[in-house]
Amino acid sequence: MKKQYLLSIIALSVASACQAASYTAPLGPSQMDQGGVGLLQTPTARMAREGEFSMNYRDNDQYRFYSVNLQLFPWLESTIRYTDVRTRKYSPYEDFSGDQTYKDKGIDFKLRLWQESYWLPEVSVGIKDFGGTGLFDSEFIAASKAWGPLDFTLGVGWGYLGNSGNISNPFCEAKDSFCQRNNTHRTAGSFNGGDFFHGPASVFGGVEYQTPWQPLRLKAEYEGNNYEGDFAGRLKQDSPVNVGAIYRVADWADVNLSYERGNTVMFGVTLRTNFNDLKQQHLDNKKPDYAPRDQPEMLQHQVVAQQLTDIQDNAGYTSPHIQVKDRTLYMTGEQYKYRDNQEGVDRANRILVNNLPENIDTIKVTDTRTRMPMVTTETDVKSLRDSLSGYPLGQERPLIQRRTEPDVPASAEQGYYIDKSRLELGWSPVLNQSFGGPEDFYMYQIGVQGSANYWLTNHWAVSGTVFGNIVNNYDKFNYTAPPADSNLPRVRTRIREYVENDVYISNLQTTYIDRLGEGWYGQLYGGYLEMMYGGVGGEVLYRPLDKNWAIGVDGNYVKQRDWDNMMQFADYKVATGNLTGYWRPEFMDGLLVKASVGRYLAKDKGVTFDVSKRFDSGVTAGAFATFTDVSKEDYGEGSFTKGFYISIPLDLLTVTPNRSRAQLNWIPLTRDGGQMVGRKYYLYDLTDERAPAVE
Repeated sequence: MKKQYLLSIIALSVASACQAASYTAPLGPSQMDQGGVGLLQTPTARMAREGEFSMNYRDNDQYRFYSVNLQLFPWLESTIRYTDVRTRKYSPYEDFSGDQTYKDKGIDFKLRLWQESYWLPEVSVGIKDFGGTGLFDSEFIAASKAWGPLDFTLGVGWGYLGNSGNISNPFCEAKDSFCQRNNTHRTAGSFNGGDFFHGPASVFGGVEYQTPWQPLRLKAEYEGNNYEGDFAGRLKQDSPVNVGAIYRVADWADVNLSYERGNTVMFGVTLRTNFNDLKQQHLDNKKPDYAPRDQPEMLQHQVVAQQLTDIQDNAGYTSPHIQVKDRTLYMTGEQYKYRDNQEGVDRANRILVNNLPENIDTIKVTDTRTRMPMVTTETDVKSLRDSLSGYPLGQERPLIQRRTEPDVPASAEQGYYIDKSRLELGWSPVLNQSFGGPEDFYMYQIGVQGSANYWLTNHWAVSGTVFGNIVNNYDKFNYTAPPADSNLPRVRTRIREYVENDVYISNLQTTYIDRLGEGWYGQLYGGYLEMMYGGVGGEVLYRPLDKNWAIGVDGNYVKQRDWDNMMQFADYKVATGNLTGYWRPEFMDGLLVKASVGRYLAKDKGVTFDVSKRFDSGVTAGAFATFTDVSKEDYGEGSFTKGFYISIPLDLLTVTPNRSRAQLNWIPLTRDGGQMVGRKYYLYDLTDERAPAVE
């Protein structure tokens, strides 16, 4: 009955499609069951548009697939997936994991080798579940070619995609070892690169049909998996042909229904957006009109007072300072409103040039951050006036403007400013979370924190943060790491004991921070640095202006805070620190690569890699992994530290522009190896104004 019912729905969908008016606007590629662009159980060579972000859910009798898919570049697709194996328990120890079903995490990548042309198909190669238990590990090469409303795919798969072995592995001809594959499931966190393209191989293929009714697409495929030896148990396969339909409910949502293996119904939902397409929709003041007024050679108090107010309100600079020295007018301030610093500079220049003393020929606008000068934008006054008044047709000239090292005069002939408050107050909601633990799939803590910062001088501040817990489920966190199980000190796995405190001071420190020289910045700090550790430390960063690289070093001597009384310390202490390099490859737009080498909280030594991509909207997506000299046995489940994050500019969600951001972290497990101490300020983040301008 289930089979007949599903086939009736698909038949009715086809009939409706045939009767609907033709609508040929393309919908773009769709997601497969396990996440990633594809048909149902098989991938295609297609790629989504750069920046597309999809959250997928698929459900059948044996599995639930939760996946997130992100098109990092036009040629690179990435997928993070959690699989709920409904037929198995997480562990045989019910007092530890209860009745939670088994959860498996996996990471997939797909690389496009070349795009479709008139004669040639689009071709991609992919690796699925390349790190971890390897329940679904597979490799594939796929080719896709469109013909009208039909998009055909033919591919060869190994591993999970090739279990039926309907062809001979072509790599066996080169080396006999390619004929065998280790099909035993590995421990979480392990890499299985030695099995790539090994073992049985299978041909797969299919077609996706865009019906005349634009929201509806139909899919049919022949898969190369026979489901023998499947982790959920031996699954019966009555047919290798799968069929399904996908219906676009809205631009941001798809609903999927399919009939697979000749006996199983799969249902799913996809939610999507595109990080490059997200736009700021702001109710903002327009840029000041160009309306120059004659002024004497000296600054006029009433005129400058209005300029300072306009620079603060319209150009977004807090506590601006205007000075005159020789034939240059200087404006210094900290941008609080516009993520694009050039927007603030342009507005400030208009405000200043409208009431400029007649002897001034250069305007220098200096952006500061945390009271440290970052960069000066120097503009030729005549060029600015010509640009704002407009050139005759055919006589246009570029604005004479350049970015230089900060230039703020120590003394000036005249100066006016809006005094900067030494006390800064703020509050924010907090979400701490981790996924995939044996005790509970989702561990979370929701709270609110209030912060205060008082500047004793322009470089020396005292700050504190109080956290109030609202709700959390870390009481389920049972990990204890007994000595027989691990030689690592418990530097992070006492998270349950810490979050049981409903209100606590998460940070209370003093900081000295300053610009040390051309491109050099430094800080010294001491106190309660984070929820679990207090101590002293310092950081030095060298970041040349408008260069795509930087290098920094930090060192810390810290003690673990007592979880029973967080104003006191426990016995554990450690010296830790890192040497970190930062690189923005010019050939990969928006990419930032960070590598840190050093000593971690558990006294282990190793390296942390952090790769992130910044999209046109300002949304940043990244992943990190830390590898240390800790053995897999000592580390425990997960084998190494890793995580994912998305940083979202809040001005995408507000009606007024601002520079605030919210970060969502996805940490699979809390373990003790590869852990860094937290700190309030990170100099690389504070010096973002020194990065090359985005074109």
